[in-house]
Amino acid sequence: MSISKFKRTPYTLAIMKLSKHNQKIVDFIEVSYSDYSDKILLADGFDDAFIGVGDNAQGNPVAVYSIEKCLDILAEQFKDEEDAMGDAIDYFEFNVRGSYVGEFTPMFINTLS
Repeated sequence: MSISKFKRTPYTLAIMKLSKHNQKIVDFIEVSYSDYSDKILLADGFDDAFIGVGDNAQGNPVAVYSIEKCLDILAEQFKDEEDAMGDAIDYFEFNVRGSYVGEFTPMFINTLS
């Protein structure tokens, strides 16, 4: 997956720098994690699933997303398919959770509903 040259379509995920995202999230990261604001990567299209920032196994601050909310967002994109949630799960597992773009790759966690 290319970070710098990624064409966005309704069914794609791009891990991109902060300038492409919801200003509230960007402001939060720039204030709270100013030393890392140029390193923390966000999952494009999943602003509504953003929970906050946590530390990964290497001790780096990374964006954290709710898996359930990510699946809801993807299911909406696949709403015209016969099994929208099944397609959302397949897509999420392979293209989102399965993507590694370096030491600041976002984390995806299960959340209590």
